[in-house]
Amino acid sequence: MRQPPARVTHEAISNPARIRSTAYATSRSRPSFQRPTRRARHKTRQHITQLVKDTSDKLKQASEADHRVEVSATKKIADAKLAKDFQAVLKEFQKAQRLAVEREAAYAPFITQAGLPQSYNSSEVNNGADKLAEQRTQLLESRRQELVFLDNEIVFNEAIIEERDQGIQEIQHQITEVNEIFKDLAVLVHDQGAMIDDIDSHIENAVVATSQAKGQLSKAAKTQKSNSSLICLLLVIFGVVLLIVIIVLAA
Repeated sequence: MRQPPARVTHEAISNPARIRSTAYATSRSRPSFQRPTRRARHKTRQHITQLVKDTSDKLKQASEADHRVEVSATKKIADAKLAKDFQAVLKEFQKAQRLAVEREAAYAPFITQAGLPQSYNSSEVNNGADKLAEQRTQLLESRRQELVFLDNEIVFNEAIIEERDQGIQEIQHQITEVNEIFKDLAVLVHDQGAMIDDIDSHIENAVVATSQAKGQLSKAAKTQKSNSSLICLLLVIFGVVLLIVIIVLAA
């Protein structure tokens, strides 16, 4: 279902501003492996990609309407400017996407030493016979906890790396989609540029025709004025001749 031209134009104007704002925020943000943050960024990327698609569709609708319906040259020029401005916004968004991929790929989780259980030092072992068995048990338990912690940390980091790789694949897929939209938009801008050139040519021809028409009118006015002066002169001469004839006849 096609939307009214006014709504199409409004969305084509407002969407690029939101896309530019998100591209700027993306270029300044740092990778994070906290799940709430990653989910929020995933949702934002999906939203902004959908905005790109919607805006491209709106501009195509406007361009089709400009070719199909009789509209003013002013609207055609305005629609062409919107498409060109959106093309510049897409370039910014593409740059932000590439930067996001580079940062995600360069950032990796690590095993923190702060959370590791502290094992017992050999100097802490009491040499007393009554404490030896207990200390051995505590030492073994400490080692076991350390191994469990390391194992859990490795599993967690592997899951995070998998999520990171999925995020990179998602961004790369969105980059491919935006690149296709950018190519279509380039064709649209080129077509609209040709249409604007045609409008400019018509305007220039109209200006030339108007100038020529003014010249013809000025020439006609001068000719008419000259003819009027000639008629007046002839009337004066005719009047003088008539007066002379009357005087001669009266004599």
